[in-house]
Amino acid sequence: MNPISYVANFEDVYDPPNGSIDSNLTSYIVEPGVLPCEALQLVSSVAVALCLIQIGIFLLAIPGNLLVGLVIASKWQTLTPSEMYLFHLTVADGLLALTLPFWAVSAIHGWIFGDFLCKALNLCIEANFYTSILFLACISVDRYVVIVHAHEANKDRHRSYSRVVCASVWVLGCALALPALFNDAFKPEYESNRVICYERYDIGSAISWRLTVRGVRHVVGFVLPLVVMVTCYSITIVKLLHTRGFQKHRAMQVIVVVVLAFLLCWTPYHLVLMTDTLLRAGMVTFNCSVRRSVNLALHVTHSVALVHSFVNPVLYAFVGQKFRKNLGRLIQRKMRQDRNSMSRFSRSTSQTSEGNGSLL
Repeated sequence: MNPISYVANFEDVYDPPNGSIDSNLTSYIVEPGVLPCEALQLVSSVAVALCLIQIGIFLLAIPGNLLVGLVIASKWQTLTPSEMYLFHLTVADGLLALTLPFWAVSAIHGWIFGDFLCKALNLCIEANFYTSILFLACISVDRYVVIVHAHEANKDRHRSYSRVVCASVWVLGCALALPALFNDAFKPEYESNRVICYERYDIGSAISWRLTVRGVRHVVGFVLPLVVMVTCYSITIVKLLHTRGFQKHRAMQVIVVVVLAFLLCWTPYHLVLMTDTLLRAGMVTFNCSVRRSVNLALHVTHSVALVHSFVNPVLYAFVGQKFRKNLGRLIQRKMRQDRNSMSRFSRSTSQTSEGNGSLL
């Protein structure tokens, strides 16, 4: 699921030649419908725009997630399960954002970083794609348990469970990301001047592999987390509506914004990716105009989806009063440490000056 890839690999449009019959003298008639379109490169202005979007997301996501991570880590011994999930979410989003400069460069110059980084970065981005969305679902489940079943929740046991959940999410995310190893850096036959980093299934049927991998991505990486979030937050909202107090309205606003942000960022990408999968599988009438439109839409919607990596810190942290208080305390503590360091430095300098004066 590399964010910037210029062309589609059309090995799934037609079957590769069979070596056992390649050497005979049988005449082959090439059908125009199975030929790859001419180079599906992005227009230079679009490539530059996508490059700038990737850099912008990187510049916003890294400091945002880093700040949230530092504030949460400062209270590590007393973290609630939601805060622990949020910390791991910031790690996942931060790692995802670290890959963006590579894709931004590839938007302009093609893939210049070699085959190893092609596989490694795709593995990283796939793993963090799954883990970030799964941690969002974990947060929704935890809020449901805390609000709806508050009288049944055992804080100590709940906290120990959350550590197991975090480890399980990372293991599951890494396992689901393994198909990213099928990505290679190569020059397409119809584009000799540019190397691309893209998935290339060379075991069995490319169509079957792609349908399976993308099916898992749609179900585990979007549909299931969405169902979990909508279900948990819907029940939570109903519970809040039957409670008294002003705070419930604020909690409901945050919940609605969280679900809407998830839908707005990820739904367009998954819809376009489903269209691309159907096109490759031959379930949608193929023509080069549609292929180019889908290819461009994939780039644009994936960039929109990546915006979620820096929206998360804003939604889950900066909106929360507890986070702002912890941030204020962290800043005050840092300022006190700086003042104390300056005071010690001043006293040390003063004593050194007095000592030097006594020697003269």
